[in-house]
Amino acid sequence: MALVLDTGPLFALLDRRDPDHLACRRLIEDSREPLVIPAPVLVEVDQMTYSRLNVGAFIAFLDDIRTGAYEVEPLEIGDYDRIRGLLDRYADSNIGFVDASVLAVVERLNEPKLATLDHRHFRLLRPRHVDALELLPGSGD
Repeated sequence: MALVLDTGPLFALLDRRDPDHLACRRLIEDSREPLVIPAPVLVEVDQMTYSRLNVGAFIAFLDDIRTGAYEVEPLEIGDYDRIRGLLDRYADSNIGFVDASVLAVVERLNEPKLATLDHRHFRLLRPRHVDALELLPGSGD
């Protein structure tokens, strides 16, 4: 088992002023499972960090990846079929490539939960392997 991380909890962890910082910090620090970041999430974390924080925050985050605090999960060829299907099915719901990628990785890893602050989108998405994902931390949008 692993804890798959979406963009929101990672950015909240990096931004001490974020209202979800403490909840996300506790979730990540208390996890006894490997912390898995779908590769496309890194691009969103980078963009958010550069626009709202500073380069040092992202560099520190990369250092954590380099030292093994997180595992980056690349997309596999089969994931792209699933992503395409999700983008088509949810075309009217503003589901983007990164959200679809996260769900594809969660499904492939057979994980019943996801660390995300984007509960609105991930409550809407129907995973193949469980009735609904457990969205952590707690409730939010």
